[in-house]
Amino acid sequence: MERVIREFVSYLHNTKRTSANTEVSYQRDLKKVVIYLHNKGIYDITEVSELDLQGYINELERENFASSTISRSVASIRALFQYLFKESVIKRDPSDVLKPPKVEKKAPEILSVEDVDKLLRQPDTTSPKGIRDTAMLELLYATGMRVSELLRLRTDDLNLDFGYVNCHDGSKERVIPIGSVSRKALTQYMDNARPYFVKDTDEKALFTNCSGKAMSRQGFWKMLKGYADEAGIKGDITPHTLRHSFAVHMLQNGADVKSVQEMMGHSDISTTQIYLGMNMNKMRDVYMKAHPRH
Repeated sequence: MERVIREFVSYLHNTKRTSANTEVSYQRDLKKVVIYLHNKGIYDITEVSELDLQGYINELERENFASSTISRSVASIRALFQYLFKESVIKRDPSDVLKPPKVEKKAPEILSVEDVDKLLRQPDTTSPKGIRDTAMLELLYATGMRVSELLRLRTDDLNLDFGYVNCHDGSKERVIPIGSVSRKALTQYMDNARPYFVKDTDEKALFTNCSGKAMSRQGFWKMLKGYADEAGIKGDITPHTLRHSFAVHMLQNGADVKSVQEMMGHSDISTTQIYLGMNMNKMRDVYMKAHPRH
């Protein structure tokens, strides 16, 4: 079964042009299914039945996994078996019966402009580490890119003269403009901090750890949480919080939805329109508090 999953992921990568994050997610979900099936004595993918798959979903529900996690597992399973059916590996698709649970969509966590300012003021810009951290946080908030995209950046993706960055999402690429504040922070980083960390001239990662190797997600997450605590910001702040905040603040300041969609790399504009709804809620709150005849 492991070979089948590898072939499926290869198909996603080469034919569907899916992102690296999507492929990792499918692999993770499907490996758990394989472990479950092996524990049931099922080793041949063609022997998997509707009851086997439903049994796996029932087990996830018994273990109180979140509805969003179960829905993602259902989507991964269905994608795999639809592929196998299309390739004539199986004669019928046992995943047809699977139904994802209803997922209650929670509004993304958003920071106020004031909280973003407090967060971005936390790094000590008299030290190389603080200069690096400021550049990373400023760039993340300036562009709304995903943390995986931020950490995938190479030095040649950055054009400070013209003020833009080439952002990579799997096989896709988009150009995002950056403003004067983030340009200044990045210039400071490239001139005064990156050479302090990076001694290997072959290292192309834009942002590195203190050892001069590419920064990890865990390293960035830990850094962000530390500064959020220092800033006194309550709530569960994540790298995606800055991405969400970027979108809402852009819309609140008059950006059009299509431009925000392109900058964030959303394939479907309806994903971006979630933030437009949040913008309208903010406007409604302001109206109700400020208008004398509401």
